[in-house]
Amino acid sequence: MKDEEQHRLIEELFLLQRVAQRINSTLDIDALLEDIVGDVARTFGCSRSAVLLKDAATNELVIAAVQGWTMNYHMKGDRFKIGEYGMVGHVGAIEETYYAPDVTKDPYYQMSESLTRSEVDIPLKAHGQLIGVFNAQHNEYNAFPPNRIQLLEALAGHIATAIENARMFQRERLEKERMSKDLSEARQIQQTLFPGQCPEVPGFSVKGLCMPCQEVGGDWFDYFPLQDGRLAVVLADVSGKGMGAALLMSSTRTVLRLVGETGLPPGEVLSRVNGLLLKDFPTAKFVTMVYGILDPHKRTIVFANAGHPHPLFVKSGSASFLETEMGLPLGIREGAYSERVVEMTPGSRLLFFSDGVTEAMSPSLQQYGETRLRGQVVQPSATVPGLLESVRAFTAGQPASDDITVVLIQAR
Repeated sequence: MKDEEQHRLIEELFLLQRVAQRINSTLDIDALLEDIVGDVARTFGCSRSAVLLKDAATNELVIAAVQGWTMNYHMKGDRFKIGEYGMVGHVGAIEETYYAPDVTKDPYYQMSESLTRSEVDIPLKAHGQLIGVFNAQHNEYNAFPPNRIQLLEALAGHIATAIENARMFQRERLEKERMSKDLSEARQIQQTLFPGQCPEVPGFSVKGLCMPCQEVGGDWFDYFPLQDGRLAVVLADVSGKGMGAALLMSSTRTVLRLVGETGLPPGEVLSRVNGLLLKDFPTAKFVTMVYGILDPHKRTIVFANAGHPHPLFVKSGSASFLETEMGLPLGIREGAYSERVVEMTPGSRLLFFSDGVTEAMSPSLQQYGETRLRGQVVQPSATVPGLLESVRAFTAGQPASDDITVVLIQAR
């Protein structure tokens, strides 16, 4: 008999070990609980083993997993009011282990399995709060001596940990799914803020593209028609990345369009936009921007620059970066913005670009740089897709650390 008891104790300890291992290997709480109650029923010879989880909204215990029925008094999903029904309801109220060595004499017992003669119910707690009840029933009287109840209480602790881990994982997964959905919707909305097609300008081609490094970004380009056939062209970069930069980009776009559509010269447009952003822009946030007006009749582009990388001008096989005298980023402090006039002779081209192009990094941590940019754009066959493909090839799959945006204006 002693050998049988030792063998049974070893089996029970192995049960505890198996449960602990399962907890560390799965976050599928339904499958885990079904395995546990089945294992408990087999190991202890229980007529019934179950886990009930607390529904805080209704103050009820709900059967989440159950094994060992011979009669279907209660099934998975059945509910019991805490403090009102059976021993499980009593344990839910007192939040302490309760043992009935003879259920026929227990005042709280309600029949759930006809063969049951003894029953123990153990609270499941996480961070000191009740999250459920572990239930075990046996067809023998006094089948749960103190050492067995102690082992079941240790088992209940593991079960509570598993439930809490699974719920935490589920909350995190749902939060990530929600954030991913929000970002996807934000990206779709942001894409509508970019021009849907290239503008038609006699004697010129204008094309822009943006590749955000995240779902949404702070880079932006745009073009919109002005009076007398002129075209406004803008490329901007809001400091920061992600959703915050995208929101600031959207508001900057609105302000720029509102001011730019008046047809004012580029320097005056940037000055007014700066004044408006100074009133509302968050502290330590700013926007770099290059804003130009293409006049197809005069075949000129007049642009002003607010702290943005200097546009690259290509003419007669040579390329140079065009500077302006004055122009701080927008949203820092008041200042003037000087203008520069560029004569667009046939075959010449002017590139607006963000610093994500020149700062794109190779796997060996080299930057794409101005020299490679100049060499790419100076080619007679240079195109916007070709430039972006050159940057992609240079980075060789290295994740981009900044948005990459370009606008190329070519004179035919």
